[in-house]
Amino acid sequence: MSKVYFYYSAMNAGKSTVLLQASYNYQERGMQTMLFAPTVDQRSGIGRIASRIGLSADANPFSSTDDLYKRVSTEHAENPLACVLIDEAQFLTRKQVEQLCRIADGLDIPVLCYGLRTDFQAQLFEGSAALLALADDLIELKTICHCGRKATMNLRVGPDGKGLKEGEQIEIGGNERYVAMCREHYYAALAD
Repeated sequence: MSKVYFYYSAMNAGKSTVLLQASYNYQERGMQTMLFAPTVDQRSGIGRIASRIGLSADANPFSSTDDLYKRVSTEHAENPLACVLIDEAQFLTRKQVEQLCRIADGLDIPVLCYGLRTDFQAQLFEGSAALLALADDLIELKTICHCGRKATMNLRVGPDGKGLKEGEQIEIGGNERYVAMCREHYYAALAD
């Protein structure tokens, strides 16, 4: 039986790189994969997954209203799929995570999801909360704080480089807006 996997981390841990490598491994063996990227994240263009180290691939764009089970089952009927991979999985809805579980359970296709666990206020995203509750395997990808310890928090910074405590949960950005930190330095940055 196939599983749903949730690979989670703070910012800049290489989630997209690992996703692209996993897809490549399947394709190298002649197996088809189906990649998804949320339309809300347009940093690399809609329907594109790109890593900070230069790897990239086309993906199927999805929004919060898309039925991922229907899209995958339709594709699978035409071109048998060996794996489904989701980038920025924190932007999934609970309903979509349940659809991904149906893909693993009913279509017997492994689903690999990559995303953030928490936002800049240390709150779970809807997709991350659902994946933490429903995924078969939870795998933490690690990155480091400037002090060398494991980074588990995502600090959102303003134009002045100072940590922000308030704002919308979703604000797309990269290194110019977010810094991965250990919990101690995250709270210290917010106290400044």
